Amino acid sequence: MLKRFLKICLLIAVFPSPSFSFQANTSTLITNNPKEIIDQVWQIIYRDFLDYSGKYKAEDWIKLRKEILSSKYFENNDAYIAIKNMLTGLDDPYTRFLDPKEFDEMRIDTTGELMGVGIQISLDEVNNQIVVVSPIEGTPAFLAGIKPKDIIVSIDGNPIKGLSIDSTVKLIRGKKGTKVELGIIRDDEFLNVSLIRDRIEINVVDSRINNTVLGAKIGYLRLKQFNAKSPKEMGLSINKLEKQQPFGYVLDLRSNPGGLLEASIEIARQWINTGIIVSTKTKDGITDIRRAKSRALTNRPVVVLIDEGSASASEILSGAIKDNKRGLLVGKKTFGKGLVQSVRSLSDGSGLTVTVAKYLTPSGKDINKNGIEPDIRVDLLLNDKNRLTNSDLGTLKDSQYVAAENILLKKFKDEGNKNSYNPLKSNLVYALHK
Repeated sequence: MLKRFLKICLLIAVFPSPSFSFQANTSTLITNNPKEIIDQVWQIIYRDFLDYSGKYKAEDWIKLRKEILSSKYFENNDAYIAIKNMLTGLDDPYTRFLDPKEFDEMRIDTTGELMGVGIQISLDEVNNQIVVVSPIEGTPAFLAGIKPKDIIVSIDGNPIKGLSIDSTVKLIRGKKGTKVELGIIRDDEFLNVSLIRDRIEINVVDSRINNTVLGAKIGYLRLKQFNAKSPKEMGLSINKLEKQQPFGYVLDLRSNPGGLLEASIEIARQWINTGIIVSTKTKDGITDIRRAKSRALTNRPVVVLIDEGSASASEILSGAIKDNKRGLLVGKKTFGKGLVQSVRSLSDGSGLTVTVAKYLTPSGKDINKNGIEPDIRVDLLLNDKNRLTNSDLGTLKDSQYVAAENILLKKFKDEGNKNSYNPLKSNLVYALHK
């Protein structure tokens, strides 16, 4: 049911869904090891942190360094507590410290093999609530009917008000086969949802050819997440469908919460032959512009499906397609997560995810908190919401897909009319070639 389908941290592996880039940190400034870890974090924030909340002041940060390094730390756990307290003042839920175990789990997550219940969450900064962005398809959360915008208010009967994303994640994670109960609020109704934790391996692309009444073949590709496997899977899927010579494609990014920045750029290059894909701006105003490389795998028409669960890397891809006039966007306004995080490893095996930039679409639009508007707004019909299953996505039961297919079929008919000889019109060139 679409209550299982619709619409940034993975609770299979939870991390916020702004796009990630990985970068090692080799700073070793202080001989005392716990203090060294603290100072590495301090240096990264001072050098690279992009403040979008307005709470960060360089002079206060310099003063804080003197205070925290004047204290004694007997073991790394003492340093971890100090770091987390230090980062709290930034008021940025996406700049987070991860101990060595959490850091290893996060790196595993981006490979496409995840552990947990399969929900992606974000912190609502206005209400300070943990909100579901999307369940991962086929996971315990997806099968239990968890929906986008569900608000998590309790775990195993214990209220989580005021807890950070990190703390929430630790409560939800656990061994495979164990149970966790989430208390959620949906449309002002409280629900208890019981989930069994599991290991999750994600196949990120579903693809097939849909035959239409007009005889045109439509390639349907659904991309679920941007991880390390995504570009390869997408490329293989496009090449496979190209052999069947579809008229055009429907690229489904609904409920895709994003992931790796580089994955979104590489996939965009498979669809866009020339033009800007995305630009990033750091706190110093430096703009890194990423472009297509004249190696698109197809030039056939494409319509992209988006919704409120399409976030981060999904917004990079859909924004690039829209601004380059490569295709049309159909559905609903996207989530609005336009921040880039760099993932830094620290000297003891711990790590830091730090907000370092915001990304802009090719036309210069700031996506964060704004989202991307579709070219054609299409809601899912009420009946669809009540009955749509995973197997119905990308079929005639899916009203948003039908709208996308109709756009392609109109283009197919228009091109057919152009190539048909009409004796009542001047079409001499066509007639002579016949």
